[in-house]
Amino acid sequence: MPVVDIPMHKSGDFLVDFEQKVFEDVKADPGEKALVTFHTVAFEGSIGLVNMLQATRLLRKGFETSILLYGPGVTLGVQRGFPKLGDEAFPGHQNFTNQLKKFMEEGGKVYCCRFALQALYGHGEASLVEGIVPISPLDVLDVVLLHRKAGAFILDTWTL
Repeated sequence: MPVVDIPMHKSGDFLVDFEQKVFEDVKADPGEKALVTFHTVAFEGSIGLVNMLQATRLLRKGFETSILLYGPGVTLGVQRGFPKLGDEAFPGHQNFTNQLKKFMEEGGKVYCCRFALQALYGHGEASLVEGIVPISPLDVLDVVLLHRKAGAFILDTWTL
């Protein structure tokens, strides 16, 4: 039987070359926009958090960036906590809230479909993280079309 005789990895070791970048660092031209849509359930996978990080990265690259929460995606924008709102019941419990707040503090816009919020998930506008703009279900398609007309980069997130 072969013997593996290498030292154990330890904290601080590098396993990959994290400094090498293959592609140029693309920045937005003045006035360029981006839209990241979310049709995913909070805590049902990593895509919600990963694409919030992507939206923040787009914003930092100079894109006028918006997030659209619709369908089950509205669950990313509601206040949560236990035993009180804002309390972190377990590590990572406030990831979505914290990331959305950071995104908005840096100039990003977040929109949330009122229909999904109330009809599908039983929440009112008072349940939203402060700064999120509730919109009519008739605005969901229009915000996408307006971004398309503006030549925006659109990243659609679906997990259902």
